[in-house]
Amino acid sequence: MAKHKRGGLHESPEIKRDLLRRIRTVRGHVAGIEEMIESEKYCVEILKQIAAVQAALAQIAQALTKVHMETCLTEAIQSGHGEKKIAELMEVFKYLKDY
Repeated sequence: MAKHKRGGLHESPEIKRDLLRRIRTVRGHVAGIEEMIESEKYCVEILKQIAAVQAALAQIAQALTKVHMETCLTEAIQSGHGEKKIAELMEVFKYLKDY
């Protein structure tokens, strides 16, 4: 397996800590949703929790995008290799279209 170059999070430990905190919160919410489904809670209440998780994931995606653009993408552009990184980011945006 090829070793991947480290991303921009190593340059931003405070952002990494924040993202880990956020993803752990999402994990807790998802566990709560599972419990709500198991106990047959009201569908609208479950949907509200799903919306909260989606919003939290969108915030995480936005923060990661910002870090990537400020570090990896900027470095690639400055070194004359920006086109590949821009194409890579545009491909990811296809999947993040709702965020």
